[in-house]
Order: sequence, then C-alpha cells, then structure tokens
Amino acid sequence: MSLTRRRFLQRAAGATALPAFSGIAQAQPYPARPVRIIAGFPAGGGIDLVARLIGQRLSERFGKPFITENKPGAAANIATETVVRAPADGYTLLLAFTANAINATLYDKLGFNFINDIAPVAGITETPLVMQVNPSFPARTVPEFTAYAKANPGKISMASGSHGALGHVSGELFKAMSGVDMVHVPFRGDPAAIMALLAGDVQVHFAGVAATIENIKTGKLRALAITTSVRSQSLLPDIPSMGEFLPGYQSSAWFGIGAPRGTPAYIVDRLNAEINAALADPVFKARLAALGGTPLPGSPTDFGRLIAEETEKWGKVIRAANIKPE
Repeated sequence: MSLTRRRFLQRAAGATALPAFSGIAQAQPYPARPVRIIAGFPAGGGIDLVARLIGQRLSERFGKPFITENKPGAAANIATETVVRAPADGYTLLLAFTANAINATLYDKLGFNFINDIAPVAGITETPLVMQVNPSFPARTVPEFTAYAKANPGKISMASGSHGALGHVSGELFKAMSGVDMVHVPFRGDPAAIMALLAGDVQVHFAGVAATIENIKTGKLRALAITTSVRSQSLLPDIPSMGEFLPGYQSSAWFGIGAPRGTPAYIVDRLNAEINAALADPVFKARLAALGGTPLPGSPTDFGRLIAEETEKWGKVIRAANIKPE
C-alpha cells in the first residue's frame, strides 16, 4: 500500500471516529438552512443529473433544500476548490467523481490536495464506459481489435473528450495492458468525439454508456466491450466485459459526496446514512439504472478507500503515458 493511500485511509477512518463535539452540538438541527451540492460540470450532463438526483432525495429526507450549484471549468478543479475553501459545517458539499482521482496526478499545481482537504462522505453510483468502434472498422471483438492494432501499429486513432479525461486514461490503460499502439486524438468533449467516430474520422472511443447507448442499439456504432470486470446487466447485458479479455482491467465513472475536511462527524454520518438508505430504495436504484449506474453503498471509509485506490491506479497510468492537461 502506498504512503498516499495509507494516509488517506487513516484520515477517512479518523473522520468517522472523531467525537461529535458535544451533546449541545449534536442537538443542533442539521440542516437548518439550504445545503449546496457543488458539481464541476454544466447543467444537463450526467454529473449534473447524479447531483440533482441525490439532492432531491436528501431534500425529501431532511426537509431542507439540497441545491445543485454548477461550477464548471478546469476539469472540476474549480468546483473542488470551492468546497475546500468553504466552512466545514456541512452546508457546502462536493459531487466528487473520477476526475478528482485523475486530477491529483494530472495537474502539477492545484490550490488544494484532494485527499487531504476533502472528507469522504458516501459513494452514490458507478457507471461503466464502453469501448466502441465505427461499424466499418474490421473488428467485431476485442481480440480481433487487438490483433488488427498490433498488425497496424500507430494507424488507429483513439478519440477522447480531452487530455486526461476518463475516456483518455481508460484507452491508455487498454494500450498498456493489451500491448497495442494507438494515436490519441482529443476533442472538446465526448459529444464531439462521438461525432468524429460516427463520421469515421477516428476508429475507437471509450465513452460513457449512457452517452452513446442509442448509437449502439441502432447500429450506428459497434460496442466491443464494457470497461469493467463484469457485464452491465442494466443496459448492455449482451456486450462482454473487458475483464473477459484483459483480466484485471477496470474503468468506471464513480460518483459520491465529499465535504470540507473537518466537517463534524455526526453530519458526515447522517448524510452517509441517508444516502445509503436511498441506494437501497428500489425506485432510486431504478433511476440510477436508467443512467447506466449501479449503487455504490458503504461507509465514509469505504468511499475513501475507493478514492485512494483510484488515485493510485490512474496516477500510474498518467505517469507511464506522460499525459499532460491541455
């Protein structure tokens, strides 16, 4: 276990072990006013939808508004720093997701340290990506794709939404584990990358399932694999998992709630309990499934462990591929 991961797990465990101040502090109602959930991307996207979905549920349970506030820019670093600088009182929360783990290595200089400055509260959901190609591409399976790529080194263009995006690092992980050589072609967002794939300008793209499932179902694009160790039973049950071809390969977009370091333990625990209750509710689970997601229940320490593992994994990929932000 790396030193960074060990320290993070110690802090995550410590956050739940802290005394809940005093009986007076515990008796204070929470929340007594609206709570902000800061999301690092614009309204209307998958990240925003997850934030609003959990915000609606918490609003119903607590009887106070949990309002999603979008602060896009700098690959969610602006949103994260907003929460880091906020008072540690439970009224400013972060919709944390995979980019936070990637950014820890991708950016040399940040105004915060995600592992040190954000307390994990609870996981919400994780969604797989899909490795997809244009139907004209001469491969129908991952082994066929790998064989073709090895026979044509450097001749396959791999699209992504930007340098260091989850789709990019997922492709780099595939390259490293399969031993193929592909040329990375970044676009301004996944919609533009998908359009380029539809046009045949690039040959392969690792995309969020929800963003491209209609293209796959209508035959406009061909799915080769889901980027997880098991198949996606909710959306594409007939598409094999990458783990069937590359044991140990795992890539998914995960989402959860974080809070400023030092947020009282009783607030963290109350939020964690309500979020886990939502994840056990069939109606809420169905809403996540519609987005391609599966519940991600657990304690604050469990969510902290996931963040630590993902930070370590993607850090290795970024350093090995020498990925730099745009």
